[in-house]
Amino acid sequence: MSKISPCLWFDGQAEEAAHYYASVFGGSVDHVSYYPQENPSPSPMAGGSVLLVEFTLFGQSYQALNGGPQFTFDEAISLSVGCADQAELDLYYDALTGDGGKAGPCGWVTDKYGLSWQLVTSAIMANYHSDDKAAIARMMAAMMTMQKLDTAAMQAAFDGETA
Repeated sequence: MSKISPCLWFDGQAEEAAHYYASVFGGSVDHVSYYPQENPSPSPMAGGSVLLVEFTLFGQSYQALNGGPQFTFDEAISLSVGCADQAELDLYYDALTGDGGKAGPCGWVTDKYGLSWQLVTSAIMANYHSDDKAAIARMMAAMMTMQKLDTAAMQAAFDGETA
């Protein structure tokens, strides 16, 4: 387990979600623990049901907790995925928006469980490290018109090329 592991709150879908994320990103489901059959405290889930799932994506450990319906995901927290290139971004975009997920503005997607993701290529991220504020502004203006990020179009905007 990592020193800091994000814990994602689910309402009964923790194990399903962990397996889904491991299949999308090539990770692993490492451990599943269960609520005690004779639970000594009030519990949102039945005894014997999945309590906590530990899983790993790209060497980072995560926890998926079946905590009940009182908390849900929102865009205040998202997981940002640095993609090597447009093909990798497209792969994750299609996987996360498929089967009930949805596209959002500026490269954000919400998966079928309601968790928000940001998908961006390393080339785009490198441009944000530039001292050329005008180039960054052009790139961001282009980004504001997109759902799925288009690395080539954002690079062209950064470079000052017009379509």
